[in-house]
Amino acid sequence: MTFRFEHLHLRSRDAVAAAGFYAETFGAREIAREGAPSVTRVVLDLSGLTLFIEHAPEAGPAAKPPNRGIEHIGLAVDDLESTVADLKRRGVAFVIDITDVRPGLRTAFLDGPDGVRIELLQRG
Repeated sequence: MTFRFEHLHLRSRDAVAAAGFYAETFGAREIAREGAPSVTRVVLDLSGLTLFIEHAPEAGPAAKPPNRGIEHIGLAVDDLESTVADLKRRGVAFVIDITDVRPGLRTAFLDGPDGVRIELLQRG
């Protein structure tokens, strides 16, 4: 049996606004919108990662890290310092600034819409 990663499904109080955050912050490309007359799901391509963002206004509160389930989304970058500096210039707040975890691994964390923790990391 072979398994392949297919998508990551997020639930959001405002799927359109959340999709806008991923597009503006990380360059995700919108593939589709579903639902009529109001949007129930936005589908994005984030560097080959398919994100389904489902509109779920009546869902419970967002999880607060550390939590069970999906703990965070990790996005690799080539130059963590310049990426973090650029995002900060654009108003993105980091919950954990650049940290040298161990030789060859640097990370920084921010919170996206609906409490989704996002790690930016540089290996090498």
